[in-house]
Amino acid sequence: MNFKGPVVRHLNKLMVGLRDAPLVGKLVRKGITVVSYTGRRSGRTFSTPVSYQRNGDVVAIQVMMPDAKTWWRNFNGEGGPLTLELDGVQRTGHATSHRDDRGRVTVRVQL
Repeated sequence: MNFKGPVVRHLNKLMVGLRDAPLVGKLVRKGITVVSYTGRRSGRTFSTPVSYQRNGDVVAIQVMMPDAKTWWRNFNGEGGPLTLELDGVQRTGHATSHRDDRGRVTVRVQL
């Protein structure tokens, strides 16, 4: 049996719950946001929590275990639109993904 799907969904729900928690939510939101995007092939809208770093109008998302995930591939090549919550406001930007020579993947979002 493959338990990866249910475990990941549970962890994602936990992270989103921590973002909204009264005592720790403010701290968690400084490093974790929820991104929403439309799948290139499916046309469906997806949302997932990610850790991020922001520098002005550029948000960098380091994809952990990129070979086990597919969401970042929606931003290969020319990239595409992505929405994320920053400072309590939904912001839309243009996201592109890049894999370095060590296999690490970064999604950069230009707000």
